[in-house]
Amino acid sequence: MLIEHLSPVSHILETNVRDSLSYSADKQKNCFLLHSGNVMLHRKIDGMVLNSESAPYVFGISTQYTDPDYLFIRIHEHSQVSLLPVELANQIVSTNNLWRSLAQLLIYTATRVYDHCAKISALSSYEIICYQLYELMYEPEEVRNNITVVSYVMNRTFLSRSTIMKILAQLKTGGYIAMEKGILKTINRIPSRY
Repeated sequence: MLIEHLSPVSHILETNVRDSLSYSADKQKNCFLLHSGNVMLHRKIDGMVLNSESAPYVFGISTQYTDPDYLFIRIHEHSQVSLLPVELANQIVSTNNLWRSLAQLLIYTATRVYDHCAKISALSSYEIICYQLYELMYEPEEVRNNITVVSYVMNRTFLSRSTIMKILAQLKTGGYIAMEKGILKTINRIPSRY
């Protein structure tokens, strides 16, 4: 519903893989409509990937009261994205009584953030890697086939390359995962304990 009402007044962007999108331009906060494809949300200070989302999705409404220079969006695969000012999006939500749709978006976003934080804080390196393996498996096939497991985990955690590679090698040797040239192919059954 949100995308349906916001699309007619949004501006389609020409995007390429690896393009970055900023939430603000010329002192104006923007929101982005992801019509197709997959993008990643990065923290600006260190480039860490905080989340990835597939279409359809609306970025920017749930973060409109945060510093717009804290986060940026990176196009991960061929995607169709449009943009409009957050202020205009808020007016459209109000005028068209889209509060339920907005609440559903905010609940979904909050749940994703909570789930991410809960699974990477106070866990062992092994548990964090297992969580990231399952997250990678849920990514679209185009994403999975274009990023190594090590890069995926390193971009989303503070774990060292050596720790990640050691645990992945042991999981692969035990037959718990299958990788080909560093690309995750399947997850069989990962033990809950290391």
